[in-house]
Amino acid sequence: MSTVLPPPTKRQKTAASARAAEQQEVEPSVPEGSVRVQFVDRTTGQATGPAISVKLADASVKNLEYILNDLQGHDDVAERIPYRFFHQRANGNKDADEAGDADGLLDVKGDIYSSIIAGRSRQTTEDEVVLQYSPQAVFRVQAVSRCAAAISGHGEPILATQFSPASSSRMVTGSGDSTARIWDCDTGTPVHTLKGHRSWVLAVSWSPDDSMIATGSMDNTVRLWDPDTGKALGDQLKGHTKWINSLSWEPYHLQQPGRPRVASSSKDATVRIWDAVSRRADMVLSGHKDSVSCVKWGGTGFIYTASLDKTVKVWNASTGTLIHTLTGHSHRVNHLALSTDFVLRTAYHDHTHTVPTTDAEKVAKAKDRFTKAATIDGKIVERLVSASDDLTMLLWEPASSTKPLHSPLRGHQKQVNHVTFSPDGLLIASAGFDNH
Repeated sequence: MSTVLPPPTKRQKTAASARAAEQQEVEPSVPEGSVRVQFVDRTTGQATGPAISVKLADASVKNLEYILNDLQGHDDVAERIPYRFFHQRANGNKDADEAGDADGLLDVKGDIYSSIIAGRSRQTTEDEVVLQYSPQAVFRVQAVSRCAAAISGHGEPILATQFSPASSSRMVTGSGDSTARIWDCDTGTPVHTLKGHRSWVLAVSWSPDDSMIATGSMDNTVRLWDPDTGKALGDQLKGHTKWINSLSWEPYHLQQPGRPRVASSSKDATVRIWDAVSRRADMVLSGHKDSVSCVKWGGTGFIYTASLDKTVKVWNASTGTLIHTLTGHSHRVNHLALSTDFVLRTAYHDHTHTVPTTDAEKVAKAKDRFTKAATIDGKIVERLVSASDDLTMLLWEPASSTKPLHSPLRGHQKQVNHVTFSPDGLLIASAGFDNH
């Protein structure tokens, strides 16, 4: 006796009808022939090598990366850099509109034929295609696959942390136990305990030249420390009437010789600029109507502050005058990040661990690193991203406009608490109270 299958359910019939109605996508066929490709550095505008003839079937972005790396002499696989390619349409605005790119650059995705040639009667396979390129990542790091070390020592939760600008072998942390600690990350052991604050240490910041550490506390003071000895450098810096939320050092290439400065933002709605040598306040930035949650000292001579009053303010670091007030958030602003944060924090220190011998050479190297990181299409551009309790982030270019560059960056379902740029300035990472 054979088994009789039950008739299909209504849901199964609907699914079968939907599958039958779907049209399968037909892969576009790439014709025979080749195309001449000229690579041009998007930053400098200089051509890289001669024009190369590439078969259309092989003109994918991945193969173009291999060709460009070979032209640059990156023979070792570890040296190869991933690139992003752009094509400048020859007929200007009309083609730019077709490509959907306001600056006339077409983002090449997939391959040359489908991105540039297919469906465009004015482009043939015999034309020379000029591809502008920019590196997608110049900081090569190993993937995080496991916890390297768990270092214990603090008696209360850790509230702030930062690596040394010279090496990731050293790290400083601030804790609710009223101390800060310097750690040896290679051995997983404590090096120094910085004692002196009378309440929670809410902010820590290592100076760009690796010579000092600043800590800010809930006891309303800022302290400076010698990272080599763990000793306090002079007395506490007094002036704020409420606790310290954030600290930021003056970029090394902007400092007056022998006169480093550090900015502190406070719950008292002010920002103070401290001379780290004389340990006195140079100026006080007042204008916010509520707690200043974050301060960032930019490489172009601006100081950026975020506040619970829903605004971001831009100040002249030399005179202390207010330049812009950026409005766009509908709730308090919790944190700021600059696209140049990494090079400003590390100054003249880099992966080679080669430190210049003279002060002039150190300044020159720090300025050169900043210039390279901030240069976009031949201009110095420092971008700012702000994170808010309104569940969004806004991207700004304060030197050229007081309006956000784009519509709000959405996705978080609760308040956005922290934000940061990747070292190459191409990506933004955010963290919120929605556990994402």
